[in-house]
Amino acid sequence: MMDPVVRAVDVGRGSTKFVAQVKEDGTPLCEMFPSQAHPSETPREHDAWGAKRKTVVVPIDGLYYEVGPDAHLAADVFTANMLQNDHYCNTPEYMALLLGAVQYMQVDHIDLLVVGLPVATFKQRRWVAMLEQKVQGEHQLNKGKCVTIARVKAVAQPSGALMYYGVAHNKVAELRKERSLIVDPGRRTFDWIVTHGMQQVEKRSHSVDRGMFDVLQSIADGISRITSSQYRDYDVIDRALRYGKKPVIFQADYDISQHLPMANKIPEQAVAEMMRYVGDAADIKNIILVGGAAFFYKKALKSAFARHTIHELKDPILANVKGFQYAGAAFVKSPGGATTAARVSVDPGQMETAEDA
Repeated sequence: MMDPVVRAVDVGRGSTKFVAQVKEDGTPLCEMFPSQAHPSETPREHDAWGAKRKTVVVPIDGLYYEVGPDAHLAADVFTANMLQNDHYCNTPEYMALLLGAVQYMQVDHIDLLVVGLPVATFKQRRWVAMLEQKVQGEHQLNKGKCVTIARVKAVAQPSGALMYYGVAHNKVAELRKERSLIVDPGRRTFDWIVTHGMQQVEKRSHSVDRGMFDVLQSIADGISRITSSQYRDYDVIDRALRYGKKPVIFQADYDISQHLPMANKIPEQAVAEMMRYVGDAADIKNIILVGGAAFFYKKALKSAFARHTIHELKDPILANVKGFQYAGAAFVKSPGGATTAARVSVDPGQMETAEDA
């Protein structure tokens, strides 16, 4: 009997991360592309000349959505960011990004697909159930291809990072006995969960809309004020912050350091809100920082929890989706260690208990 096919996708507001392949030893090989889905009434024709852009087209509700690494080339003059609302998982853009990731996996059947949601959205069980039901089943892809997804499990995004941290540091058994705080600043939301062992302490876990987008918008507002323009090139600002290189604005190097005092208030506000739920974290054994915006939120987190060591993971933007994969793979293993596709059809309860099997 063939092993069941387990895959993971994390559709974030900034990037869509997914497990493209799994090595024989279970190591997930991940890829990602910007969370941009551009609709059209007809599927895009091949480029007449030049290099073919790296995108796929996904049919959703009578429209054709282009997604992938070069999706920005399909953008209109006005591009509304549909993933900024709290229930973004119910939009056709979300489904296009999810199925686009599945298309890049090049499989026609998935036994278990693990997906992530912001903590605040995950707390709303109705939306979790709706998403799982919507994604489960057969879906049409590009050029007549289709994929069947037998079972879907949605989990809180930071919970994946806890599983990945445990596997990466060979500490899964220890984490089962300890209390942990996983902090996940993303593009739109600042998420955190407190866990006791592998189970989420729901009343101390939450998310707020104070992510990297707010940082970039704050700096863009400052640039607009100084240059008397309406500057909105957030990606240029993001790269400048990450790599320390001045952006070119109106054909000249621009020093964004003058806007950092205001921008730094965003992570400070996010961490302050988290502390309302977490307190001084005196009972927390592990504080783990992940997420695409970890580099900018690190200072505020260390300042708030000066008596703790903050653990960071390599490739923090991929920590959640790697953890989803490990948790899904653990779930489909029988207690004796043999895998069985039949186990996927059994209600798993909470994914956090998968390692206890």
